[in-house]
Amino acid sequence: MRQMFDPQRHFDWCVGSRAKIVLEYEKKYNRVSGILDEKPELLDLVHRDLKPLTRGSPRGRKADFTSENILRALIVHQIEGTSLRETMVRLAHSAFLQGFVRLGTRKVLDYTLLDKCFKVIQPETWHKLNDALRDYAVANGRLDPSTLRVDTTVVEANIHWPTDSSLLWDSWRTLYRLLDAARVEVPGWIESRFHEGKVKKLHLFITRYAVSPSKKRQRKVRKSQRKFLEQVERIVCVSRDFAREAKKTGDLMLVGIALEIERYLPRIRKVQGAACRAWLKGEVVPAADRIFSIFEDHVELIKRGRRHKPVEFGHMVLLGQSPEKFITQYDVMEKRIPDSKLPESVLARHKEAFGRLPEELAADKGFCGKPEVMAKLREKVNVLAIPQRLRDWAEDSFVALQHFRAGIEGSISVLKRAFGLLRCRYRGFKSFVSNVALGVFCHNLVMLTGPPGK
Repeated sequence: MRQMFDPQRHFDWCVGSRAKIVLEYEKKYNRVSGILDEKPELLDLVHRDLKPLTRGSPRGRKADFTSENILRALIVHQIEGTSLRETMVRLAHSAFLQGFVRLGTRKVLDYTLLDKCFKVIQPETWHKLNDALRDYAVANGRLDPSTLRVDTTVVEANIHWPTDSSLLWDSWRTLYRLLDAARVEVPGWIESRFHEGKVKKLHLFITRYAVSPSKKRQRKVRKSQRKFLEQVERIVCVSRDFAREAKKTGDLMLVGIALEIERYLPRIRKVQGAACRAWLKGEVVPAADRIFSIFEDHVELIKRGRRHKPVEFGHMVLLGQSPEKFITQYDVMEKRIPDSKLPESVLARHKEAFGRLPEELAADKGFCGKPEVMAKLREKVNVLAIPQRLRDWAEDSFVALQHFRAGIEGSISVLKRAFGLLRCRYRGFKSFVSNVALGVFCHNLVMLTGPPGK
């Protein structure tokens, strides 16, 4: 059984002997710790999800770490901006961070346990944690809901740049790895030879010379593309037949391999179809007919017109922020919604959270919808600072709110640089949402550690 918390505390005998920057670092964590202690509902929410992870034993054995240890370790992981493995190393070498996590005399957590716990905590729980922190900020006069600024950004997924050749190679090597594991388990079952070196050479040749201007080289590339597609089709057929037969054996290892193969096969078929259309038929395959990773098939291709990064692979995230830089709402879109269709849902979420609509709403011109929609929004909000006409800029109040709106760009930059929203390091859309939510939660915690009004 997992305990919620342990009353052990860390005593620091070295206070006053540290440099100013170290003291500021420690003050930040101490204030975060104070907020967590003042708001025990935060720990209650996490404990509900973590409690089933360790049900205990017939002898009444307790889990080694409390829910409080795990929540605080995840906060350290996100604020420090390190990987789970590096976070545990940093924790092991810092008596102060061990005190923040409240390990007491326990050893440092294993990073695999922390990863497992992160996966168990549901995205809805993180959403409730942010709502509870928002209520705490309102109750303490740290949040003014009368003014709201919103913007969207992209959080990228942890995938390589997708090309038809690289996706086919990912498909081939993944199936080869699974079949090789089955060979080790049952020698002699799979007799086919797959010639890994030859297939990899085909992939590298296509990658290197696909843009060559030489006609002779292009003929060789097309020939290599046909061979590559044949090799992928061959290993797909062998894998499909193996999976069908392996499930009949009842061997747990073979059944597990078969299920993993069947999970990948539909994605690989989609990759094959797109490559055939592009290579053999010369079609321009739309993004809707493609996937951009066989491991992260939920990823979207997003174009935002940015010169230095015209194409991004991830998900669009909506952020709403108060004048105190507190993020009052967020939304991770599985499928991108145009910015012009978002203002109504933004106002609805704000009313649900605070019981009333904001008096002022600021956003960029991308949020401007049809004239009739904008007219309805103006009836709901006293000042709607979304550029629609050039003469809007003649009003001083509009210009002031647009200057205020620009501040959310800085907050987005901070979220990406300091709170892990530049690139999601976890697999699956559910973990993607949880990663964004944890980043927003830690950002708001740190914002509340500052003096009021800043």
